[in-house]
Amino acid sequence: MIDTNKKIKHQLAQLPLVPGVYFYRNKNNEIIYIGKAARLRNRVRQYFQKSRYRDPKTDALVREIADIQWMEVDSELDALFLEAELIRRHLPKYNILLRDDKALVYVRIDIDSDYPTVSFTRRPLDDGACYFGPYTSVTAVRQALRLLRRVFPFATKRPRHAKRSSLYYHLGLDPGLEDGHTTLEDYRANLRRLMAYISGQRVAIVRELERNMKRAAKAQDFEQAARLRDQLMSLKRLSQQIVFSDKEFIDISKDQALSELAQLLSLPAYPHRIEGYDISHMSGTDVVASMVVFTNGVSHKTSYRKFKTAKDINNDFLNMHETIKRRFKEKHLKDWGIPDLVLIDGGKGQLDAAISACEETSKANAIPFIGLAKREEQIVIDIARSHVNLNFNLIHTLHGHAMQSDNFILVTLPKSSNVVKLLQRVRDESHRFAVSYHSTLKTKRVSGSTLESIPGIGPATAKKLIKKFGSVKGVISAGDNELTEVIGKSKTVSLRKLLG
Repeated sequence: MIDTNKKIKHQLAQLPLVPGVYFYRNKNNEIIYIGKAARLRNRVRQYFQKSRYRDPKTDALVREIADIQWMEVDSELDALFLEAELIRRHLPKYNILLRDDKALVYVRIDIDSDYPTVSFTRRPLDDGACYFGPYTSVTAVRQALRLLRRVFPFATKRPRHAKRSSLYYHLGLDPGLEDGHTTLEDYRANLRRLMAYISGQRVAIVRELERNMKRAAKAQDFEQAARLRDQLMSLKRLSQQIVFSDKEFIDISKDQALSELAQLLSLPAYPHRIEGYDISHMSGTDVVASMVVFTNGVSHKTSYRKFKTAKDINNDFLNMHETIKRRFKEKHLKDWGIPDLVLIDGGKGQLDAAISACEETSKANAIPFIGLAKREEQIVIDIARSHVNLNFNLIHTLHGHAMQSDNFILVTLPKSSNVVKLLQRVRDESHRFAVSYHSTLKTKRVSGSTLESIPGIGPATAKKLIKKFGSVKGVISAGDNELTEVIGKSKTVSLRKLLG
């Protein structure tokens, strides 16, 4: 082994041969890397072996390690889900693999649907479903869900015209909701256990199943007690399953985008927090703006914010100006922090409007601002006001070029470059988030207008209905008793006459 201090050597000797999650901390006690392991001792020691090739970034990580900590778990499944949750919470700077969005996968569970399903996606949407992740190993998470499906049966898609149970039900993998083998209430309860397991609450689930099994046996409901017993045994057998083993060794040098971006703009350090902004509307109606946040190159969805403009105006420059001015109010600076870099979706006009808005605030007028123009994917820099210094040598090294246009410099890099890919990810995510919010408002407005055309249904009543049932379709499918609870009996009668 290479030279390490006595504390590290002692910790390496203490590592157990069990599944778990490990943490590397630096001298300031900051978590700088989190990983999972099928066998903690084998995985962690790999970082300190002379015989194993290490790239420069792995060397940099190892040099910073001042302390090793770990958490033992019962199975590789537990390690897989716990690692993702802890990375999402702590965002360690060396977990760079998560920066490649194309490699990420999320688990999507639409538990509030009338036919809930469990599926995988690479792009979470604002659709009311629950998302878990992201996970870097697509293969591992798919294998994990295959195993968990035996314990917590779930549907992966809504059946088409099915009137009887599928083959998956007879294999014990599907709840059989379509022909009444399971009620929607029981199915959702089962999915909540699955979600709790994915969230790392395995012990609580085991206790719940044991408690329910004893209660069923005491009530002499032996059939239910037997089902719970089998589910409990299946859950405990998960500890024997292999999900990812120790064959994968994480290469933390995969993405150099943040390093190159910092060099390109001559930033004092990696841009820890990048904020992306975009505007969305339809000919000046339902105008909204999005703010997405990437922390250490990872999309940090809990920090996203959306804005509804004060007026609906078909002018992206004015709308961007209003958005940035609102974002950089003193209250938001205190609550949300100050970004290390702001990326505007657009060219010279949008960037100029954003910088002007920022300059009008008192405490946020030295933040680096750049734009990304869609047509040529050009990086747009205001020469005097973007607060960056372009590294023209790096532009040449990356086989790019720069040209001046008015008071701006337009930088063109190969679309395959790490920097462009990172900026595209931020820009595309801000665009997706803005369009999603715009579509939601548009749907509510159209639905509300449809309902308001009914005698006796005004804007306030329409708003109540849409809030309760989600859409006109939801209102139509609602029962009379449900409608009466919201709008009263007389209005329900009027609604039924016209909507059927």
